[in-house]
Amino acid sequence: MVQIDQGLEEDPRIKIMRKEWFEGKNCLDIGCNSGLITITIAKKFGCQKIVGIDIDSARIEDAHWNLRRIVKMSESKKHPKVDKSNSAETNNITTDVADKTGRVEISGNYFTSHLFERVSFWKENFIFGSSTPGDNVYDTILCLSVSKWIHLNWGDEGLITLFSKVWRLLKPDGVFILEPQPWKSYISCRQVSEVASTNYKNLTIFPQQFQEILLDKIGFRKIENLSSSLTGSKTGFNRPILALWK
Repeated sequence: MVQIDQGLEEDPRIKIMRKEWFEGKNCLDIGCNSGLITITIAKKFGCQKIVGIDIDSARIEDAHWNLRRIVKMSESKKHPKVDKSNSAETNNITTDVADKTGRVEISGNYFTSHLFERVSFWKENFIFGSSTPGDNVYDTILCLSVSKWIHLNWGDEGLITLFSKVWRLLKPDGVFILEPQPWKSYISCRQVSEVASTNYKNLTIFPQQFQEILLDKIGFRKIENLSSSLTGSKTGFNRPILALWK
């Protein structure tokens, strides 16, 4: 299983995410892997709901494990054991009262609603899956370091399906956060499978064309490159990160 050895917020990509994209919003993370970024966003920005999907069942198992572990760690920090023999401390704990945001007040301190209520993970092939809901569902959709694998496995048609389906699932004014891998990354991964090798030879769309396609063909109305504010990138994560508005 994936271990959490460092603070979840150390991933530099989290630092360029904006609270208004997630707070109180319904969100989707395509290709969530082990779920660490999904969970971090829920904790840091207070999503109403966030769903992480991945085609790999082992990664979804890791994501569920990470969620349970992080919830347990959070609960142990927020709810330290109380010495019931100390009547003063015991009397200081008031009845839990939920406010309109779903938070709970205990002795004047707010604790966010349970992560299990806000974070979920599904095994799903986003390109061909049928369990994703209908149009205008999500406020924010993330697709970080995934587009290359969709492109190599399902060709240009798969990539266009990804972009089109994201646009359809977003609410008006919704945000699509895309981290496309560069072409050199395609070259290094083209032989991971026979399917990837065959598709690689037939690709006619290249990463440098993605922005034009998303704006002119798919219909996104505005784009911002977030990479200029991304500092301290780890090796392998120094790619452009794009925010697009429907």
